Amino acid sequence: MSGKIRKAVTFSYDDGVTQDQRLIELFDKYHLKATFNLNSGLFNTGGPMQREEVTVSHVRPRACEIAGIYAGHEIAAHTLTHPFLPSCDEEEIVRQVEGDREALSALCGYEVVGFAYPGGGVNFDDRVADVLRRRTGVRYARTTVSSYSFEPERELLTLRPSVYHHQEWDALFEMGRRFVELDAERPQVFYVWGHAYEFDIHNTWSRFEEFLRMIAGQDGIFYGTNREVLLGDWIS
Repeated sequence: MSGKIRKAVTFSYDDGVTQDQRLIELFDKYHLKATFNLNSGLFNTGGPMQREEVTVSHVRPRACEIAGIYAGHEIAAHTLTHPFLPSCDEEEIVRQVEGDREALSALCGYEVVGFAYPGGGVNFDDRVADVLRRRTGVRYARTTVSSYSFEPERELLTLRPSVYHHQEWDALFEMGRRFVELDAERPQVFYVWGHAYEFDIHNTWSRFEEFLRMIAGQDGIFYGTNREVLLGDWIS
């Protein structure tokens, strides 16, 4: 890359399913980085799952495979067993989040500091975010609420992604084109999230690869994991 770096692209994928391996092959092909949010209490579980009247695989790899699968990318926490955290008391929130973070840190060989709230819809509240702030080692936590913006989030424990790929294809491509063309005078971040198994629902792997091909390899854009983009010093 040459010139000033004021823009960054990052990706976040939940649940730690076997389709992540195919997705990582695509990210590696285009020299992109992603963060994968895993439930350490659910390794080596799963099976068929219904989504949009389609049966897809939702199988999680074994714990011993994790470090190898996600090498070169970031592992982040997603709770031990994927509960709806606003319904949990404080001690259960701590057990689910910190227990997962510590287990994943031991598996991957570095301290895990990222987190994605589990569940769809509004899956967080101020009380849960406050527990994370006071009683865990989490430094950023991603929600499922799209911002449709490139402005960096100020509150990292209720972080809003730019767009949800599977539900918002038109917005994904439109924002991608705008981001590539954007002449940024201040830091701008394009944050995409989803689940890898969703590409199996309507076989949209090639469509997503088209997006990756468009967004990758651009001068003036930093491509990093969530941790590198949110906590790193990438601006030049």
